[in-house]
Amino acid sequence: MFAKAFRVKSNTAIKGSDRRKLRADVTAVFPTLGTDQVSELVPGKEELNIVKLYAHRGDAVTVYVGGGNPILFELEKNLYPTVYTLWSYPDLLPTFTTWPLVLEKLVGGADLMLPGLVVPPAGLPQVQKGDLCAIALVGNRRSGDKSSPPSIAPLALHPPDLSEEKRSVQADTALQGDMRRLTLEGEEEEEGEVQQRCGEKPLSEATEDPSVGGLNPDPMDSKTIQEQMDELLQRCFLHALKCRVKKADLPLLTSSLLGSHMFSCWYGSPEGRQLDIKKSSYKKLSKFLQHMQQEQIIQVQELSKGVESIVAVDWKHPRITSFVIPEPSPTSQTIQEGSREQPYHPPDIKSLYCVPASMTLLFQESGHKKGSILEGSEVRTIVINYAKKNDLVDADNKNLVKLDPILCDCILEKDEQHTVMKLPWDSLLSRCLEKLQPAYRVTFLGQEPIVKKGKICPIDITLAQRASNKKVTVVRNLEAYGLDPCSVAAILQQRCQASTTVTPAPGAKDILQVQIQGNQIHHLGRLLLEEYRLPRKHIQGLEKAPKPGKKK
Repeated sequence: MFAKAFRVKSNTAIKGSDRRKLRADVTAVFPTLGTDQVSELVPGKEELNIVKLYAHRGDAVTVYVGGGNPILFELEKNLYPTVYTLWSYPDLLPTFTTWPLVLEKLVGGADLMLPGLVVPPAGLPQVQKGDLCAIALVGNRRSGDKSSPPSIAPLALHPPDLSEEKRSVQADTALQGDMRRLTLEGEEEEEGEVQQRCGEKPLSEATEDPSVGGLNPDPMDSKTIQEQMDELLQRCFLHALKCRVKKADLPLLTSSLLGSHMFSCWYGSPEGRQLDIKKSSYKKLSKFLQHMQQEQIIQVQELSKGVESIVAVDWKHPRITSFVIPEPSPTSQTIQEGSREQPYHPPDIKSLYCVPASMTLLFQESGHKKGSILEGSEVRTIVINYAKKNDLVDADNKNLVKLDPILCDCILEKDEQHTVMKLPWDSLLSRCLEKLQPAYRVTFLGQEPIVKKGKICPIDITLAQRASNKKVTVVRNLEAYGLDPCSVAAILQQRCQASTTVTPAPGAKDILQVQIQGNQIHHLGRLLLEEYRLPRKHIQGLEKAPKPGKKK
């Protein structure tokens, strides 16, 4: 089900009532778990998200994510544990053990057959038709947040009366094989990861050998998630002050510093880590900014009740002056598709002209017929050549062109037919372009150009009222510019710290719209203009952004 790319519909923090219901469901579905284990799996206060997605075949799946890893997923009202949960609770389900080569067939969609099982001395687990079971191999691969899987003792595969030497040889054989990770993303193994194949060192030796699986270790991997987030938080803060915040921006709301400046710095982070203050040691932005104020980098004041603003910045502070701006990376213009990332390049959009039936006489001499698509420069050349070939340039004033019957029929209005005899070159050409039908060509990097008649629809940004008189920002037509609405929604959810939804656009076929709570046009404009580098003329509605100092 997760072997191919899926589409995320929403990603929200779990509510207290949903958390309690999930805990009750886990207790009912997995009775082998004790009360303490259920509390560990579904903690009372730690971060837990509900991700609703559509699998590639259209299945609606609800995934519960905690600590950066999917822990449970729900399909057709049935609750299932993920591989990460089975790592932590290996006895959660009846387990059948098989070989690596068999697993490859299972991943491809084959059924598990009795000949493919490893039968332990105690026999196979007792299960009934329809029971939920787990399939295990000896050994695991890294995945998820790339933390090492726990050491789970393999099932005893051989009777205890075998000789010690024979057991050792057979245990080593069981440890060999091509291990393929089973992740929620369903991505292929990244090139360069060390795979264990027949004839290679056992897993126990490979973990001790620095030449296996330890090439170019990331120094960040040795730090805790909290230490990594503290470092990223300070990096984004210094980056924002050095590159984005200007003196004219002060006083600056602390929320604007985070949403408009610091979050956008994350996309230039070389590690690609996502900024999440709750995972840092500070927990809250206000506490972090107080620490930065103690270092005399900034000065924070409460200009209105309950609203803090940055009123001063010491841009000569050593921490700002010594901060090195990271090199631009492809992730600074990224469309995220699930967990995959693809560099985004704005398309080249060219206005074209289509020859209508009323203009065919003028263009047929140059070999063009009704429906021909031309660039503006080609139209100019054709008209100039036509005038010169038919001796229409005024002999007394070469800036004027005499109008023959074909030009009169093509470019003049009915009431001008007998009154206008000559036109200046610029007027002739502009009138000709106006009479042609509009068309356009869109070229994406590495793809064949797309030519269509009509005018390209701009990205449309509007404000709407919802229940309780709340404003929402709605954006449409992202697909025409190669933007994935789900990816844009995910980015805006993080930037704006507001919920986002992706729904079909009313009255439009195969077009999705993104809806964000509040007036978020400022964030949206910054994303489209500065990061995706789309021309302003192709975006309508930016003027509806909230004015500084006014409530959104």
